[in-house]
Amino acid sequence: MTEVLDIPDLGPAEWFTWAEDRGWGDGLPTIAPTEELVDAMLAGLPPDTAPLGALPPRRVVPTLRSVAANAVMAGCRPVDLPVVVAALRAVGTEAYNLHGSLATTHSCAPMVLVNGPARQHLGLNARGNCFGQGTRANAVIGRALSLVLMNVGGARPGTMDRSTHGSPAKYTFCFAENEEESPWPPYHVRRGFDAADSVVTVMAAEPPHNVNDHGSTSGEEILTTVAGTMAQSGSNNVYVRGPHLLVLGPEHAATLHRDRWTIEAIRGWLWEHARIPVERISPNNRRQFTHWGVEPDGDHYTVSTGPEQLHVVVAGGAGKHSAWIPSFGSTEACSQRVAGPVPGG
Repeated sequence: MTEVLDIPDLGPAEWFTWAEDRGWGDGLPTIAPTEELVDAMLAGLPPDTAPLGALPPRRVVPTLRSVAANAVMAGCRPVDLPVVVAALRAVGTEAYNLHGSLATTHSCAPMVLVNGPARQHLGLNARGNCFGQGTRANAVIGRALSLVLMNVGGARPGTMDRSTHGSPAKYTFCFAENEEESPWPPYHVRRGFDAADSVVTVMAAEPPHNVNDHGSTSGEEILTTVAGTMAQSGSNNVYVRGPHLLVLGPEHAATLHRDRWTIEAIRGWLWEHARIPVERISPNNRRQFTHWGVEPDGDHYTVSTGPEQLHVVVAGGAGKHSAWIPSFGSTEACSQRVAGPVPGG
């Protein structure tokens, strides 16, 4: 939505149908973006907020007002809008490959990871069920980004969004790092930001793959289970390569830290051990891999191109679970500082 439209006076149910008939929604109920609500939403942005760039695939340049309108539709509060805008800037960078990630038949969705003071101020969930339902900020921030990509960028299912199956993550995929229970420096600090910065990191990603390990009592045993989860012959990370994310649950992270595992050591060990035997790849798929320039390392295929492509964070609550989030492949984990001071941060 790039212009002010004359929206009739409709009740919530009538608005839902009216908007869906025009292709503005994602199938879930939305809120009518009246001028008053959009003005109130825009008040959440710093006055010097810079303009945005063109969005693939339509190459339309979204106005901040159009972004605010979609944020209203998603159920955002004005305080959520700076994070939505930061995420939009991040997916708009060349490294993210927005056009490719929207046009692919892969099931990827824009994953949004939030670090820094914005987590507490917005009430983002970094603990139990952080990938699931129940927290407004997680739900509406990811949803607003997806709505902008549809309504402004033109990424509609069946037309410019060519995903074979899609996934529930296409509705919303937003969570925060559990910095308080991480035994290592926060992810955004390891990427060069200040601890006081609020930072959004995006990646074109699959939904989380669960890593269930209730029996292991050492860090290496836990990583053995993680490596087995990562070594999937059908993953894009095998032949398209690209980044991937390991989300360690706090209990697994504590065991690893107790055994003196650093982030660098975790990445290096998994690079060496998360490998797929050649015999698990069909002959014709091997030929496809070769066509893409991917050859086995000895009698195994590696996951991605090196340990630096594995990003590690801590999130979740009680329980001996972690998660692996593979990517589309032709993307990068792109971080963007949230503009302006975060109130209460």
